[in-house]
Amino acid sequence: MKVDKTKILILERSDEPFVERVEAGKLLGRAFEKIIQGSVVVLGIPRGGVVVAQALARELGAQLDIVLSRKIGAPGNPEFAVGAISEDGHLYLNQEYARRAGADEAYIEEEKKRQIAEIKRRAALFRKVHPKIPLKDRTVIVTDDGVATGATFEAALWSARCEKPCKLIAAIPVGPEDTLQRLSKHADELVCLRMPETFYALSRFYSHFEQVEDDHVLEILRTHNPTPHK
Repeated sequence: MKVDKTKILILERSDEPFVERVEAGKLLGRAFEKIIQGSVVVLGIPRGGVVVAQALARELGAQLDIVLSRKIGAPGNPEFAVGAISEDGHLYLNQEYARRAGADEAYIEEEKKRQIAEIKRRAALFRKVHPKIPLKDRTVIVTDDGVATGATFEAALWSARCEKPCKLIAAIPVGPEDTLQRLSKHADELVCLRMPETFYALSRFYSHFEQVEDDHVLEILRTHNPTPHK
């Protein structure tokens, strides 16, 4: 699934925080509005990425949907991703991270089952109010509120690529250079608003970084009505 000669656009080498996710989405939308043409679908990674995606989609007058992927956390440190599972069941595993974290095959298999169960739960919940939008021959933008190791985002790109969009774009508010370079191999274009010299926890790059609940995502999916740009 690797895509060669990806265009990478880094707008700022900055560690300035965003106010909140809506601001990040609006700024991404403004970065795209002069270069995006045709029928666009913006995919947000639940939960926080859906808030970013809604603001981005509003700026572009685009359709909004979700892409479901879940990180495989390290033993004793679930926030550190050693891999990820996509909605279609594809497993991405960073072998080096897994080895260093002591994540053996039995652990990975158990985590895979657990995360697939969560993906199915979310799909059953969210698809009731928002049926999946077909992606074939569409311009697809995948976004989240940022990336650290990028494992979940990478799985989301794999999942979208399987549906044969005409163009697959990664839109990222903030992330470290090594992760952005790796993710760029799986997208046709990658745009990142801010790439700091030193990357800390993602929450450090937002002044307000509250937990996003399922009810908030459901409300976004219920109420988003794109207004196509003329």
